[in-house]
Amino acid sequence: MARLKAVYRCQECGQDQPKWAGQCPGCGAWNSLVEEAVEARAGAAAASGTRAPRPLTDFSSEAVPLSQVSGAEEKRRPTGLPEFDRLLGGGLVAGQVCLLAGPPGIGKSTLMLQVAECLAARGRVLYVTGEESPAQVSGRAKRLKVAGDAILLMAETDLTKIVAALEVHKPAAVVLDSIQTVYHPELSGGPGTVGQVRECAAELLRAVKKSGAVLFILGHVTKEGSVAGPKVLEHLVDTVLQFDAEMRQDLRVLRSEKNRFGPADELGFFEMSEAGLRGVADAASFFIEDRGGAVAGRAISVALEGSRPILAEVQALVTPTRYPLPRRMATGLDLNRVLVLLAALEKHLHLRLETRDVYVSVAGGLRLRDPALDLAICLAVASSAREEALPADWVFVGEVGLLGRLGRVGSLGGRLKEAARAGFKSALLPARSVDDLGRAPLSVKAADDLAAAAAAAFANSTPLREDS
Repeated sequence: MARLKAVYRCQECGQDQPKWAGQCPGCGAWNSLVEEAVEARAGAAAASGTRAPRPLTDFSSEAVPLSQVSGAEEKRRPTGLPEFDRLLGGGLVAGQVCLLAGPPGIGKSTLMLQVAECLAARGRVLYVTGEESPAQVSGRAKRLKVAGDAILLMAETDLTKIVAALEVHKPAAVVLDSIQTVYHPELSGGPGTVGQVRECAAELLRAVKKSGAVLFILGHVTKEGSVAGPKVLEHLVDTVLQFDAEMRQDLRVLRSEKNRFGPADELGFFEMSEAGLRGVADAASFFIEDRGGAVAGRAISVALEGSRPILAEVQALVTPTRYPLPRRMATGLDLNRVLVLLAALEKHLHLRLETRDVYVSVAGGLRLRDPALDLAICLAVASSAREEALPADWVFVGEVGLLGRLGRVGSLGGRLKEAARAGFKSALLPARSVDDLGRAPLSVKAADDLAAAAAAAFANSTPLREDS
């Protein structure tokens, strides 16, 4: 390994400093100096600022025409956990580096221990723990009933010793728990700093790419993602998986934010139990509450996360306020988008909301950004304001524009199939999407704009008060 040293580089102008400072002396930017690892040069080369020339034949790989490079299709190795394999695109590829990020205590170590057990059936797995003692990991394995005959457990934080263990044991898969505890002995700075995290990950990446082993790196992030460690690793690794912490206590959502060997933006649902994490069988309709009874302010839509359609229940509460500035709150949705939709409701449906508080949320704690939820949000707010319940067996899918027009929705066939499987009878859709739909698995209602959609929905609504 090359000898390294730490410098502090400004992220605005690129100037290096030997020590950290609050303000960059070069460009004057505040809090822009970030620790980085650089190769330390000694002797005359360091004094002159030049590097000794390399021989012209000293290349990591030869430059050859692209047409002469063999491009064999990557063979995937399923882990045996269906939800996990679906996020990865069907399985793991040799040399793949996965970053599993999430807040402490959400279940990263539990998931990786279960994955290690599945991978151990096909090869040796090296589990490196820097946070817990071997006895603690063994206790968790017994609770999860994980057979550890082919899992090698190693409690180590020194990077050089971890790389040496890879060369000695030659495992098929490596789990590092966690990257914030590992340190490079030739780099100043404590474990978990930006320079340490980046350089340790780069060394491990080079080692596993050479051997073909699969590497899982665990990293902690806060709810706001303020820890720099996993963020600076995203461009190094092949796959970034992140646990969602804004779920109810027994449910975990695993998101695929980056995947070089498969689709990104996929979702996997797991339930936490005494026996560990298990995949949710019917994840598409898991977040829909009991549909019995007429309830104002409730609308069902079908969101698309990656390639998975998810039935989402949008709930709205519109209530009078005594304050001059009414409140607007959104949970699981983009607040700015909700504010735009409320303005569209006031403009095109003449709905008076200036003296009312409006609260909108997605049931179950989901965080969704699909614009196809716009129509359900608008109708849920209108339903709560008018005290009229929307039809319980309808789904509402469509994007609402500033002019009140309903825009096209992608992958509409898969959304409607999932809604029909869950027992819904009708769907209110944009007229533009209905023209391209073909045969639908349920009854389809079309609308060109928000006013027409509201007329169709409330024509079948249930008034909940006599003066509605």
